[in-house]
Amino acid sequence: MAQNIKIGITGLPGSGKTQVLKTVIEMLGDSDRLIGGMINEPIDDGRRKTGCSVRNLVTNETEVFASTEMESRIMVGKLGVDIEALEKVGVKAIKSACLECDIIVIDEVGKLEVECPAFIEAVKEALEAGKPMIITLHKKSRNPLLQDIRRRDDVRILEVTPTNRNLLPYKIIHLMNGEDL
Repeated sequence: MAQNIKIGITGLPGSGKTQVLKTVIEMLGDSDRLIGGMINEPIDDGRRKTGCSVRNLVTNETEVFASTEMESRIMVGKLGVDIEALEKVGVKAIKSACLECDIIVIDEVGKLEVECPAFIEAVKEALEAGKPMIITLHKKSRNPLLQDIRRRDDVRILEVTPTNRNLLPYKIIHLMNGEDL
């Protein structure tokens, strides 16, 4: 495993960033490396996205942190955002991954998540942890955190497209193993 490799997966909404990430996690799951952090899972009613939950990869603890049904002072489009739920599961998962895991996963640094100051600090901490990391990034956001991540020399950004979606997990595994393609 490349010691300090950081891979950013970006792409348009619905392009398959999280699916690529889940495939990479499955492929890495066969190793003896402990993978920690958080993953977002969309909630839909069969026709449209109605919310988002966050899951701790180590404990499987899950909380809904954004929903069209949620009343919140923080709204992103039609979604109300529950900062406390994101902190309880997502931020905690990132912080414990920095301390206890071999590989840090953060899905996703996006419009909903950057509303949480503790999340932003946890991501910055993870970027400085000196561990391999895979992070998914909202493609179009102009948030300062996302811009900083995109500018970093130590983060390799890969874009998910319909053409490369199925091959990208293999490329990421090769990069993580120190094999430059």
